[in-house]
Amino acid sequence: MTATIGIDGKSAEYPVHQGSIGPEVVDILKLYANTGRFTFDPGFTSTASCESKITYIDGDEGILLYRGYPIEQLAEQSSFLEVAHLLLNGDLPNAEQNAEFTRNITRHTMIHEQLATFYRGFRRDAHPMAIMCGIVGAMAAFYHDSTDIHDPQQRTIASHRIIAKMPTLAAMAYKYSIGQPFLYPDNSLSFAGNFLRMTFGVPAEPYVIDPVIEDAMEKLLILQADHEQNASTSTVRLAGSSGANPFACISAGIACLWGPAHGGANEAALNMLREIGTPDRIPEFIARAKNKDDPFRLMGFGHRVYKNYDPRAKVMAKVAKNVLDKMGIADPIFDVARELEQIALNDPYFIDKKLYPNVDFYSGVVMSAIGFPTSMFTVLFAISRAVGWIAQWTEMMEDPDQKIGRPRQLYTGHTHRDYVPMGQRG
Repeated sequence: MTATIGIDGKSAEYPVHQGSIGPEVVDILKLYANTGRFTFDPGFTSTASCESKITYIDGDEGILLYRGYPIEQLAEQSSFLEVAHLLLNGDLPNAEQNAEFTRNITRHTMIHEQLATFYRGFRRDAHPMAIMCGIVGAMAAFYHDSTDIHDPQQRTIASHRIIAKMPTLAAMAYKYSIGQPFLYPDNSLSFAGNFLRMTFGVPAEPYVIDPVIEDAMEKLLILQADHEQNASTSTVRLAGSSGANPFACISAGIACLWGPAHGGANEAALNMLREIGTPDRIPEFIARAKNKDDPFRLMGFGHRVYKNYDPRAKVMAKVAKNVLDKMGIADPIFDVARELEQIALNDPYFIDKKLYPNVDFYSGVVMSAIGFPTSMFTVLFAISRAVGWIAQWTEMMEDPDQKIGRPRQLYTGHTHRDYVPMGQRG
């Protein structure tokens, strides 16, 4: 198949590629050579930047697939490390492969002791994401035996190290902020259980893991593990296209994720619930949301990609109910969340505009109920998304057609101007 593009009375044909599923793409690699023109697509809303076999999203139908598996099935039946194996290697592991992969991850959960001293260089009130940007980037200075990006074995070791050490580094960032001592990993625990213990446990007493909270943490990690070519994933790929080491690339992804329009969306949703305050004020804010002249917006509803119910939100809604019922927290914002959810799911205004609650609406509620401060929300996101980032980075490194990213621009600045010496300027 080809597509014909005509400019200035001249036309040329361009190949049309069909993926295994999803929209076809027009290959415009030779557009500039043929026409002297670039395409203009701010935000890359209609541009496929790469070929990938990892994640597929159909926003109109509310579908999210990891390597072909529906996210709902994985969240309900799988574990985070199984999903990590799937994203990295293309298939779910059998029992033997799962045991080996789990062993490979758990043997890397500890960090170099000198890295722990880095935390003391930060202020106690430093944002945990600022710490994560620095600490993850600094890993390249300690793990030289896994920075050769052209060696498949070193790429694998780096991948395992990043997945394994992210929870340790994140828990340490939290502990440092509250003045408590760091806890070393306990590799007898699950991935989620180990992180919960390192975050909320103390050396003075044993930490008992609540299975409901552990399950919620597992599902939260699975749901956020990858999401196609989003801003942070594209950042990791762009950084990696220059040949940067994997630790630097993941640090770049963390920096991008830190933005409130990306990883901070669940914090914004929780802040909105706090602004509403109590269930009796919901009608007031619903009316404001429907008023085009009012700047107030309902956060955690609708999605740039999903024009249907976010499939991750369906799972997270159940998790939120389980956690809130288990914790029994007397906080009106959780009552606001429950009632607001029901109103939005039944109000014709929200249904017509397809403003369904998204995963950010529920995840912020869940993380707050578990005990995480809002400053840690994006850090938790980074722990899980690091799996998707490293899988996408690995796929890019194995692509023989990969080249350094170099977007073009529409220049609207001054044309040629001659230099005027200082004394002659008006």
